[in-house]
Amino acid sequence: MRIEISIKLQMLTLYDDSGGVIARYGVSTAVNGTGCEKDSGCTPVGAHIVRAKIGGGCATNSVFVGRRSTGEICTPESVAAFPDRDWILTRILWLSGTEVGKNRLGNVDTMQRYIYIHGAPESVQMGAIGSHGCVRMKNNDVIALFDLVAVGIRVYIHNG
Repeated sequence: MRIEISIKLQMLTLYDDSGGVIARYGVSTAVNGTGCEKDSGCTPVGAHIVRAKIGGGCATNSVFVGRRSTGEICTPESVAAFPDRDWILTRILWLSGTEVGKNRLGNVDTMQRYIYIHGAPESVQMGAIGSHGCVRMKNNDVIALFDLVAVGIRVYIHNG
């Protein structure tokens, strides 16, 4: 299996080993566009893998800070109270770049930038840019993806 994320289409596609489509999900990538530099707020492009899966078994809308569940459950009221918070919810697929000098090591290391595929509040529009660099998904979609993939799955993020 492999994952492809199209920035242009704001779409994540999960493929089987024969290239058949298993699932497609709308996503939301960075408002700052694509780029691999630290502190850019951009979504990194190129070849990656899922280095870690975090949050298995947590409730839908569980809030994560520093990749740990806080015990909070995100509600519309909490989103309204903290509108500028970068909500990381439900599940985390932590990405690691595989292309040295492009998205791995040095000033361009995807993992050191804490770039994830993760759940987002229901109010976040999918199919439109809006994240701080991560790939946001609807909570039910990220749970489904999380349950289908294994650590080490290849992830390719591109502008097409």
